[in-house]
Amino acid sequence: MENRPSFRNNDPHVYLIGGGIASLAAAAFLIRDGGMRGQNITILEQLDRLGGSLDGVGSPTSGYVMRGGRMVESKYLCTYGLFSSIPTLDGSKTVTQEIFEWNEIIKTNSHSRLVRRGKRIDGPEFGLSEKHILNLERLAAEPESMLGRHTIADEFEPSFFETNFWLMWCTTFAFQPWHSAVEFKRYLVRFTHMVGGFSHLRGIMRTVYNQYDSMVRPLQKWIEEHGVKFELNTCVTDLIFREDADSKAVERIAYIRSGISGEIAVGDKDLVIATLGSMTESSSLGSMESAPVQRDKADGGAWTLWEKIAAGRPEFGRPTVFDDHVEESKWMSFTATLHDPTFFRLVRDFTGNVPGEGGLITFADSSWLTSIVLPHQPHFIGQPEDVNVFWGYGLFVDKPGDFVKKPMSACSGREILTEILGQLHIEAEAAQIMNAAICIPCMLPFTTSQFLRREMGDRPLVVPPGTKRLAFTGQFCEIPDDVVFTVEYSIRSAQTAVYALLGLNLEPPPVYKGVYDPRVLYKAFTALHDIKA
Repeated sequence: MENRPSFRNNDPHVYLIGGGIASLAAAAFLIRDGGMRGQNITILEQLDRLGGSLDGVGSPTSGYVMRGGRMVESKYLCTYGLFSSIPTLDGSKTVTQEIFEWNEIIKTNSHSRLVRRGKRIDGPEFGLSEKHILNLERLAAEPESMLGRHTIADEFEPSFFETNFWLMWCTTFAFQPWHSAVEFKRYLVRFTHMVGGFSHLRGIMRTVYNQYDSMVRPLQKWIEEHGVKFELNTCVTDLIFREDADSKAVERIAYIRSGISGEIAVGDKDLVIATLGSMTESSSLGSMESAPVQRDKADGGAWTLWEKIAAGRPEFGRPTVFDDHVEESKWMSFTATLHDPTFFRLVRDFTGNVPGEGGLITFADSSWLTSIVLPHQPHFIGQPEDVNVFWGYGLFVDKPGDFVKKPMSACSGREILTEILGQLHIEAEAAQIMNAAICIPCMLPFTTSQFLRREMGDRPLVVPPGTKRLAFTGQFCEIPDDVVFTVEYSIRSAQTAVYALLGLNLEPPPVYKGVYDPRVLYKAFTALHDIKA
């Protein structure tokens, strides 16, 4: 690459705080586009593994766990640009090639996006009134500055939240009525090209395995082969700045590793790239017989670090906007490991979709507003042939269930699986399925914290004004046009940070904007009006 600099003598060192996809991507961009040596890059991560929110752990005997999954689609230009340089674990192709080839084999086409009263709904109509549609169009066109801290509920009448459109939108993307109208607006604009196929989830793409095995592990392997250093079990507790009237720069990184405090001296040429906040911070796991406990921001390091460095520095954002409202940002997920094929067979026959083809199934009558997804099997590398894994989540975790009269937040894996079997009206085979299942629930206090109502300045810029050799990445920095709660946002933030700090004559690819394509708008218009093509 012509613009690629050459770092050799007196190389700067780069410290990446947080071991999620943003830091892994930043390390790759530093090497691939910045010409840096991997041995001059260090990733500091408080957990014992990399990957952040894109995780996947467990075994057939103890049960597999995925705290969450992120939607992938074809217009993630930063994501596919990065992974076009990253080989798969077996080295046979790039990760980007693998994803696109896989989605030619299995295309998402849900025949049961919604389930009501035990009956599947194939291609549910949106059910929007003309007033609802005009409001959607108005919101998509309205400047963000006019929306301020408005909620979605501030912009729509109550009947909007009873439509199939809202039900499918909120469960696909995890929106709640009290979430930010600005973020909802961004999603409407960003995914206009998907509205036409939304009733069948057409356009949503999948990785061959879970995203940890298919994306994180190949990326980690590549940067590790290039010499990047990983300091795990290392919780960064503070960034100590050297500040004057014109600028501020990090001079020391304070951390705790295995209970022992330490500091890293940051040189005058060194760079610091910090991931702010975390959607999976302070998460906890239950078991088949026990419910997970609810934790708060004090149980992890990410929010505490952001609050500490932002104190007295408004250009670093306002973290309490996102971390002080757990009741508005929490939900629960669960992962079921099945040693019996009965459940997958029954769901396949009920939905008309083979695993991997149908995508998210939402139980519209569920008091917990639960959804499940049956991915293609195996979903984990090394998963035995006689084991199946599925994942699900609930949005209303404090309401009593329909078959288990307890809040989801108080339920064990056995109770959650009982509720799912009830929603599917599976009775005769319920005991057989339950006896061969391991269902692990997960409480996530901050999963939708990035959707909380906010305004400009609550999230800092990737490169804050008045700073030297410092950048922020992840879901809680400000990137115009793009949408949080996506892998793309994290990778775009990493690419932006690296190019800016290295002074490269490069920019990330622009965000795809289907709203300027008449064909996209026509398909969205007909879909919103329930006009069949």
